Amino acid sequence: MTTNTVKKALKEGQVRYGCGFGQLRSQEVVKALRAAGFTWAFVDCEHGGFDLETVQDICRVANLVDFCPLVRVADLQYSLVARALDCGAQGIVFPRVESPELLATAISWTKFPPAGVRGYGLTPVNLDYESHSFGDVIAHMNANSMVVLQIETRAALERREELLDVPGIDAVMVGPADLSISLGVPGQFQHPVMVEAMEQIRDSCLKRGIAPGTQTRTPDLARFWKDRGMTFIGCANETSMLFDRASQIIASLNQ
Repeated sequence: MTTNTVKKALKEGQVRYGCGFGQLRSQEVVKALRAAGFTWAFVDCEHGGFDLETVQDICRVANLVDFCPLVRVADLQYSLVARALDCGAQGIVFPRVESPELLATAISWTKFPPAGVRGYGLTPVNLDYESHSFGDVIAHMNANSMVVLQIETRAALERREELLDVPGIDAVMVGPADLSISLGVPGQFQHPVMVEAMEQIRDSCLKRGIAPGTQTRTPDLARFWKDRGMTFIGCANETSMLFDRASQIIASLNQ
């Protein structure tokens, strides 16, 4: 069975870099990202166009190359969470969360009883064709499934202490685009209002042993937050990386 090495590293205080992934329907992208040094990606089922078969294909190859596939669900619904995990996701990213009560319910969907209410429908594929008892499988899956909370609105920022007190959160990934809009500084990711808000979230995470993190658009922003104590750091996505590198190549050839 697969071990979630990203969850383990974050628990030890190590930095782990990931990215967004939601447009290019190719398993080869996963292998390229891993070879480049990324260790996780959030498969974007909120804003991306992937159907469930594509999610399954991406998760399958990711688990073979020690790359942690997290699925950002479109909404907090049991069927979206459970099916993503059954497809091989090593964790779930919960977007647009403002209610501690709903968050607690959603986290319960990621764990088998007695820790949660996830239904058992695993097949030999999920177990790498290994033979294990139900008890061992349940313990392993519960220990290795990862819960990532997104804080993306002023309301969530103001309720962060209540949200982060909900048991079972492994990491936070600030959604800076939506948070900047909510705070009245759209797209100004280093505006003092944004920096202060994200530092408040970071500090609230660190008090609880939760890995603080954020998605970013550029390496400079990623380094900015790494230097300020974030450990779960997303940078760019698969299409922007392809476009940026392609643009650099053409620019250099045209010099």
